Amino acid sequence: MTTAHNTTPQYPFTAVVGMDDLRLALLLNAVSPAVGGVLVRGEKGTAKSTAVRALSALMPAVDVISGCRFACAPAAPDPGCPDGPHGTGAVEERPTRMVELPVGASEDRLVGALDIERALSEGVKAFEPGLLADAHRGILYVDEVNLLHDHLVDLLLDAAAMGASYVEREGVSVRHAARFLLVGTMNPEEGELRPQLLDRFGLTVEVAASREPDQRVEVVRRRLAYDADPAGFAARWAAEEDALRGRIAAARKLLPRVTLGDAALRQIAATCAAFEVDGMRADIVMARTATALAAWAGRTNVLEEDVRQAALLALPHRRRRNPFDAPGLDEDKLDRTLEEFGADEGAEEGTDGDDDPEPDGPDGGPDGGGPDGGGHPPQEGGPEESPLPPEAELPHQQEREAPQTPPAPEKPEQAEQTEPASAPQGGAAGEKAAVGATEPFKTRRLDVPGLGEGADGRRSRARTAHGRTTGARRPHGALGKLHLSATVQAAAPHQRARGRSGRGLVVRRDDLREAVREGREGNLVLFVVDASGSMAARKRMSAVKGAVLSLLLDAYQRRDKIGLITFRGTGAELALPPTSSVEAGAARLEQLPTGGRTPLSEGLLRAHEVLRVERMRDASRRPLLVVVTDGRATGGPEPVVRAARAARLLAGEGTASVVVDCEAGPVRLGLAGELARELQGTAITLDELRADSVSALVRTVQGNRKAA
Repeated sequence: MTTAHNTTPQYPFTAVVGMDDLRLALLLNAVSPAVGGVLVRGEKGTAKSTAVRALSALMPAVDVISGCRFACAPAAPDPGCPDGPHGTGAVEERPTRMVELPVGASEDRLVGALDIERALSEGVKAFEPGLLADAHRGILYVDEVNLLHDHLVDLLLDAAAMGASYVEREGVSVRHAARFLLVGTMNPEEGELRPQLLDRFGLTVEVAASREPDQRVEVVRRRLAYDADPAGFAARWAAEEDALRGRIAAARKLLPRVTLGDAALRQIAATCAAFEVDGMRADIVMARTATALAAWAGRTNVLEEDVRQAALLALPHRRRRNPFDAPGLDEDKLDRTLEEFGADEGAEEGTDGDDDPEPDGPDGGPDGGGPDGGGHPPQEGGPEESPLPPEAELPHQQEREAPQTPPAPEKPEQAEQTEPASAPQGGAAGEKAAVGATEPFKTRRLDVPGLGEGADGRRSRARTAHGRTTGARRPHGALGKLHLSATVQAAAPHQRARGRSGRGLVVRRDDLREAVREGREGNLVLFVVDASGSMAARKRMSAVKGAVLSLLLDAYQRRDKIGLITFRGTGAELALPPTSSVEAGAARLEQLPTGGRTPLSEGLLRAHEVLRVERMRDASRRPLLVVVTDGRATGGPEPVVRAARAARLLAGEGTASVVVDCEAGPVRLGLAGELARELQGTAITLDELRADSVSALVRTVQGNRKAA
């Protein structure tokens, strides 16, 4: 856990250079925690964590009841607090906590743990609070939230939505308040969050490193100055920090008096309808955000500019229809919608904000409602005095929304030779331009055989912390899920020897048994795609890309890591190293050209090398090799023999494989089937890959390997 009690001062929030939208989103949540938190998306090294950690120093201090582990407020203590009931005890003031949730945290560390031994033997609810209790009335920060296990994300967001955490263990339950400002950061290149989880974050912002040399110079200059003398650097920004802290307090005080008029409500509803967002959470978040924006600007009425800014922060992550869609909004469409539904009533409501005094800025007067207002220093140093920047001065939305994917791989040299004339649909000597993919479809599930122990996912059978109970065992380390009947059976024979005289069961540590559960794991799905001339027919390659795109979507839904190898011409290329970002895989697939010979053996050998390296990095994540080809092998000496040898090398290491047979035409050579037999895997056609195909046989890797 990280709190605000560090001896080294945090990097000042007002010293953060640029990132206007990120700073504004964080400040709006500081003004109105009901907005629902912030999800910060961006490339590595963009100071996401620095800005979030710096926010805690700006939050007002909180009064708590002394001795309460759950930070109950003296004026309104939680009636169900496990440490209650609270009398008229002492009150203490403490800084707002910022609690960090590590990616590898356990469920018990997040929500807390019950002492099962005391609960069974004494009937006592001995509860050790978790991070959710520590974060109550503070900030809960989750770095790399997209890498957090799904069940932990579910618990986290449920607590954030309900304002309470529930701990259930074999009929014993504890509830405590858990209201906090939730902030998550993530790098989209490492994988996405599920759409339903994205929706639970109030706001989202995209951050990227500036391309302006002067701004980058200022970032480096300030960071070096902070590293050299943290205390001195923080002291130089103390005045700006105090001014911003005061503005947050003033905006919080003004917030209950802000009026959200009918015109603004109509604009919010029309905007959400125009962008076809699901559910009503977007409307509510936009309303709360627009209200917070007005309070931040020192007004008691919501203007059209507040609604517009609220839409840019609250809607981009809610309008995605599949993981390949980049988050973002069409700003021209947004402006047309606001104009259509707000022109009349907005003109009548837009100027009544002078009845209330505006909160003082650093110079004693209002300093506007823009992202940089309220104490953000200009790049040269010193407090700003500028009003809300016009929309043209805000960071360009399309730049913020650009997908964070690596550049396209360089194209290998074009093969000098052509496919043999006898090969149907043979490729030309030169490279053919990339073609688009057909519409993706729902695929059949392809499983890795056996029982794994990898990260939680939705593909192959595995021993996991969640799933159906299949047995019991002695706990290794801290007790996980208690297997009640096995524990009772272990303790029952010893009751007389332990002197049991009452109704309670005498339970010792050695009696405890934890449940062994079976669920599903995520795998490493490595695609090896034939991009040679024999695959280059336009309709055929479009269908192949559509199939791979469908498999990528399936891998995303099943929480897999993916990698992409392509082979053509004279060699194979690792187009996408193993990653959790299916967006990156889809982008590389879209740019894939075709042409040249078919070095099948090179593709398989490259796959063998990639899997060897990944096995050293994460031995528990089992691979699934998906080879997309028509089975032809050309180029070099004895290409067919070399391909068979490479396939047997993979099979010898137990790599589960599927060959997607792309052969077309009335005459089929069955080469993909022969490759599958060498791999000891399964061969399926493009038609059989579809989950809704009535003619396809139900084929899995498990069944084929049993037959082999």
